[in-house]
Amino acid sequence: MRPLIRSIGDAGDGAHDAHPQFKVLATDQLRLGRGATADKARARLREAFTPSQPVSRISMFAGRKTVLTRLIRAIEDQQLHVVVYGERGIGKTSLLSILSQLADEAKYIVCYTSCGENSSFTEIFRNIAASIPLLFHADYAPTQTEIESGGTLADLLPPGDVTPHQLSDLFAKLSSTRVLVILDEFDRSPSGAFRRMIAELVKNLSDRSTRVQIVMAGVAGNLAELVEHIPSIRRNILGIQVPNMTSEEMDELIGLGSATCGLPYDAAAVELITHISCGLPYIASLLSQHAGIGALDRQSAVAERQDVANALELVVDETRQRLSDRSLRAIKRLQIDGEAGALEKLSDSALHHAGVIDLIGGDIDLANAVKTGLRSQLLEAIGDEVGERFRFVEEGVPVYLRMQSIDDVLKSGKAPTHAQSQ
Repeated sequence: MRPLIRSIGDAGDGAHDAHPQFKVLATDQLRLGRGATADKARARLREAFTPSQPVSRISMFAGRKTVLTRLIRAIEDQQLHVVVYGERGIGKTSLLSILSQLADEAKYIVCYTSCGENSSFTEIFRNIAASIPLLFHADYAPTQTEIESGGTLADLLPPGDVTPHQLSDLFAKLSSTRVLVILDEFDRSPSGAFRRMIAELVKNLSDRSTRVQIVMAGVAGNLAELVEHIPSIRRNILGIQVPNMTSEEMDELIGLGSATCGLPYDAAAVELITHISCGLPYIASLLSQHAGIGALDRQSAVAERQDVANALELVVDETRQRLSDRSLRAIKRLQIDGEAGALEKLSDSALHHAGVIDLIGGDIDLANAVKTGLRSQLLEAIGDEVGERFRFVEEGVPVYLRMQSIDDVLKSGKAPTHAQSQ
């Protein structure tokens, strides 16, 4: 039987040259015989814009200087525990990644973990204790056998489940270093027991002024929403909301990516990306990546406004495929019924306020739009303030609605409206 797998470089009859090919090898090298400037730019695009991954290099971290400064001061000067919150795609994980690197450079022991549905308090903090050398325990001298053999704080924990009280006793003995514990995606853990144990640990660490600080991060419209089940720790923590990026920060993000891949984005392209993205770095990075690839495909030396418009069409389609049939049917039904304006108002409010639609300002049009959203089951009430705060049931809906609306306007040949450009 003839084998179906060919080695790289097996040209066969040459017919495969008529089909699309990978332009960059898995080794990150350009294909043999290729080396044009456009191909090199394409190879660098995946480093320049990484919508599916957090920013991991300080040199590629755009904007956020105010938030990052506040976060560092809270940890270094105030020695507080911190909760970082905001909408998905706002850049929390990238912010924490850069914070980790800066803390590591400052000689902190940094322990980073992502929470999940089955997060175990014992497992997480045994691993954290195992990353702290016994050298930093006040009761041990540098020449003791346990230290010379590579002992860690985990060696001092009793077998079985670990309690917040045991950990706070252990961490109270730390000296000559500071430990930063980062719990990303804290909202993904639905376990009330896990959250209560974290709350008790935070309180104990604060009461005993230990050299361990905890930074928690999660998707939420406000601090109370993220720690609604553990209100007892609110006085022991500082809440920092990650806001939508400003237009200046968006310019910096696109500019850094452009410089990295060597492909300029003209002013009209940058402006349109900024308008569509609504301050969400994930969307800006995704559009910039697609627009750059589109410009290279047409052998242009510059990414232009039409490349962004074409990219938007692709992103709208990608986003649509991630939504449930229930949400898509509800959106279509409301659009047919002439409620497109209500949908646009709801999405605009959510995207500018960390996913939350708040009626506290008394906006009548927004209140009517909320009623429409509730009837169609696209919205749900949140928080204790009955009838005041709402959010989309499916988090991808407001982004999809905004991009679909702007895509429709661009296809009609008109410029986006002022509301769409915010």
